[in-house]
Amino acid sequence: MTEDTISQTATAPGAGGIGIIRMSGAQALPIARRVFRPAAGGALGDMAPYTARYGHITAADGSVIDECILLYMRAPHSYTGEDTVELQCHGGRVVLRAVLLRTWEAGARPAEAGEFTKRAFLNGRLDLARAEGVMELITAKSARAAHAARARIEGAFSAEITAVRQRLLGAIARIEAGIDFPEDDLPEVHTAALSADVEEASAAVRRLLAGADAGRVLREGVKTVIVGRPNVGKSSLLNALLGMERAIVTDVPGTTRDVIEEEIIVEGIPLRLLDTAGLRAAEDAVEQIGVRRTEEHLADAELILAVFDASAALTDEDRDLLARLQNTAADILVLCNKEDRSAVLTAADFALDAPVLTISAREGTGLDALRAAIAARVAAREGELSDGALPNKEREVDALRRAAGHLDEAAAALAADMGTDFVSIDLRAAYDILGEILGETADTDLIDRIFSEFCIGK
Repeated sequence: MTEDTISQTATAPGAGGIGIIRMSGAQALPIARRVFRPAAGGALGDMAPYTARYGHITAADGSVIDECILLYMRAPHSYTGEDTVELQCHGGRVVLRAVLLRTWEAGARPAEAGEFTKRAFLNGRLDLARAEGVMELITAKSARAAHAARARIEGAFSAEITAVRQRLLGAIARIEAGIDFPEDDLPEVHTAALSADVEEASAAVRRLLAGADAGRVLREGVKTVIVGRPNVGKSSLLNALLGMERAIVTDVPGTTRDVIEEEIIVEGIPLRLLDTAGLRAAEDAVEQIGVRRTEEHLADAELILAVFDASAALTDEDRDLLARLQNTAADILVLCNKEDRSAVLTAADFALDAPVLTISAREGTGLDALRAAIAARVAAREGELSDGALPNKEREVDALRRAAGHLDEAAAALAADMGTDFVSIDLRAAYDILGEILGETADTDLIDRIFSEFCIGK
């Protein structure tokens, strides 16, 4: 446990019915005794853990700052693993600031960003991967992301990493026993058994790496680009999916001259939805810039909603777009818009290996089928997005890649019969690298950087 006691506002800034000041450290309860006066009178005195008291926060001169309910949690059974006190006051910005300053005046110091969770990590309450799940839960953009974050906090990802490390540790122990104690006539390490250990560990690491994109999707969303020639209904589609008038819609071609980006949730999947300028030979400099930006976004899109006017035959601009889409790596959904008019286009008109849906962005028809198709395409590409055993931080993906590289080296050393001592070096390296993910072998600078990205009060 650390020696000093910290305090900070634990609820979001702004007005609210309740605001919470959290204190953690050995002096949490003594500080509470200095600032809190029970409504029944007298001093706070000793207090049974996991109980609440009603009273008032008082200034140094004894005047009342606010009403308060005080909760006390004793170490090690608290979020941080330390003595913890929460002061539940009214949620106004001014009154919470006054209560917070009073705790500092009474002996606490301001908590740094993420310091409560950092203390939970340092006190062994959470490993690093589980600790990062806390912030993921706070910033989750969808129910699926929240579910995955909760699973991570409960240890789903950590358990996968721990299982691989345990297998590696067993292999290392067998090798090193044979190296260090040959006089004990220990059974010789069988190459086949050791190869199986390395192969299974490598397969497990690569399974986790395969889920990296899915983890990123939950955190950042799927980059989804709406594209088509001018006046086919791209902006109407954006507005319909958002449920509000975000983009200007007119009968004048070229109304959208820049990229409009919004975030939406489709069946639990976060999308970064981009409405782009219509692809055509632009008539002025401003529209040319918009078309160029459309082309840039198409290059790194993950999902493309290609919109065509179902009431008109394909134009040269439509055909140019179809030719462009033939070479993209993104998933594509072809949308025949304006189905409320007399349809001219059919699925046979599109020489693309992509689903063709008919919709009316103006009338809102076909949108449920579109949402289902989007979810199906993302699921087919990324797998189960609600799995908590997903690496979704770049540092985790980098560690998994480095560990996989060492496991490949170990396998190569085995195949070349180079000796188990060489194999042991790479297995130990992979073991330590995977320990970085859990925080067991991470350096202090990395840990400080991770927790500095947390919100104040958490």
